[in-house]
Amino acid sequence: MELQGLFPLALARVQLRLDPLDLALLMQEVLALRGEAEGNPEPGCAWTGDINGIWQLHRLDAFAAITAEVERQAWLYLEQLGFRAGSVALHVQRAWPVVSEVGQVVGRHHHPNAHLSAVLYLNGDGSGRSGCLRLFPPQHSNELVPGLAVGHGAPIDERSCGGQRWNAPWVDVAPQAGLLVLFPARTDHAVTPNNDSDDLRLSLAFDLALTAPLASADDPAPPEYLAPHPAQWCQVPGPA
Repeated sequence: MELQGLFPLALARVQLRLDPLDLALLMQEVLALRGEAEGNPEPGCAWTGDINGIWQLHRLDAFAAITAEVERQAWLYLEQLGFRAGSVALHVQRAWPVVSEVGQVVGRHHHPNAHLSAVLYLNGDGSGRSGCLRLFPPQHSNELVPGLAVGHGAPIDERSCGGQRWNAPWVDVAPQAGLLVLFPARTDHAVTPNNDSDDLRLSLAFDLALTAPLASADDPAPPEYLAPHPAQWCQVPGPA
């Protein structure tokens, strides 16, 4: 895994060496989970399992092996960010499939409930025809004067190396079969339209959260910047 610093997002791209037969089986499972649905209720929106009752792929046997690989890569991501071994616990909160028909998109959003997001593409040739993951910078730190990068008549050449690396209004990641992308969950992102009339766009999405490790009776209190391990939470009963 190699992290790429983009505005200054720590974006990881990992090309997994997945057997084509395994990918085909995963795609069959995703389409079976989608059933007869064609999209989300909002017109033009791709079908996403998280709002259609399919949000625990990580608990299904068919997705166990790929979930384990995503978890392994997530630990490598944290290691490259500088996390000390044993300093945090990592949890998969939810995992869901996404299926995009021709012309469908996923609107701009982020995942405030999680800390780390991951997307695994089950198909795609790297051209971006079927729709790209679009990541938006939280702010244009290198814009120098607001509006220079994205305003009307902007003097920044968006095709130049400097314009693309330091002042791009967004970064697009083209889907490719077996490509895994990891990025901070707070990052605004979207999916551009699927313009491939010959194919669907299929992917798996994961939300992961960081907490303190499970503490024993002799351990000091967890760091204040980390939530305690969920096993040590107490659910508050609802009002009588």
